[in-house]
Amino acid sequence: MTFSPDKNRYSNMKYARCGNSGILLPRISLGLWHNFGDVDDFNTARDILLSAFDAGITHFDLANNYGPSPGSAELNFGKILKNDLKSFRDEIIISTKAGYFMWPGPYGEWGSKKYLVASLDQSLKRMGLDYVDIFYSHRPDPDTPFEETMAALDLIVRQGKALYVGLSNYDPQQTMEAVELLESMGTRCLIHQPKYSMMVRDPELGLLDVLESKGLGCIPFSPLAQGLLTNKYLKGIPKDSRAEKEHGFLQKSAITPEILGKLMQLDDLATKRGQTLAQMALSWVLRDHRITSALIGASSVKQLENSIQCLDNLEFSAEELKKIDEIMPA
Repeated sequence: MTFSPDKNRYSNMKYARCGNSGILLPRISLGLWHNFGDVDDFNTARDILLSAFDAGITHFDLANNYGPSPGSAELNFGKILKNDLKSFRDEIIISTKAGYFMWPGPYGEWGSKKYLVASLDQSLKRMGLDYVDIFYSHRPDPDTPFEETMAALDLIVRQGKALYVGLSNYDPQQTMEAVELLESMGTRCLIHQPKYSMMVRDPELGLLDVLESKGLGCIPFSPLAQGLLTNKYLKGIPKDSRAEKEHGFLQKSAITPEILGKLMQLDDLATKRGQTLAQMALSWVLRDHRITSALIGASSVKQLENSIQCLDNLEFSAEELKKIDEIMPA
């Protein structure tokens, strides 16, 4: 069946400017870290992706190693793009990354120019694209000079293989150094993708200030802490959850009685706000004006729709923020 998107999709989504750039991103973006690999159901992945586009989500985030198996999320995304969204390419922001292990040998991970350029070429081929909108250095490389990594990002933009570049998992000092190196080369860094949630608040310790001072956008990943900040685990570990999957990053050992007690307190606060725990967690991330978009995953259309509903209530009282800080201190 030919996909025909909702004509009102853009009126139903909120957008925010990405730093000091001309780019607007949806307040909720869809990440393909999980649920889009070759171990997952393709038709479910397609339904989620098209439902996201129908809802006004224009930004889809990938990386070279997303799957599993590594690369399969890009392959599946490429199939959906070709079969359903090809005519809407100019309405979509597509990002990918390189930095983590992708292939054997000394050139298959980290931040060398050899790896970054080769990885993006492979990603473009898997997705059937001439260019991506954003290409990230997925993590800083302690053994490769930042000048080389940033020169690779600059080269990629000049080659037309990416319109913008970004950073992920860089600390405040590394971010400042990388951004200034890119500026000296004539390429502006668009965005930073850190891990940030009510349970992981490191970006508050300087990174968000750096991003604001340099005019970068911010799109946190894992705003739901791999699903912990949902009601999924309040009554045990469901068989279909990430904690039960062998290839998942969330381990059963992370779900301790102490954590469950905190989650129950947060869930009670969310109920009083008229939200689910997941919706409140997303609203909390988006409360900060320095946050452009929250990057979510989804295992079903229902979960996606539930997450998007967080946009109906992004305001917090001082009392609510104080209570969250008491439960989950920075």
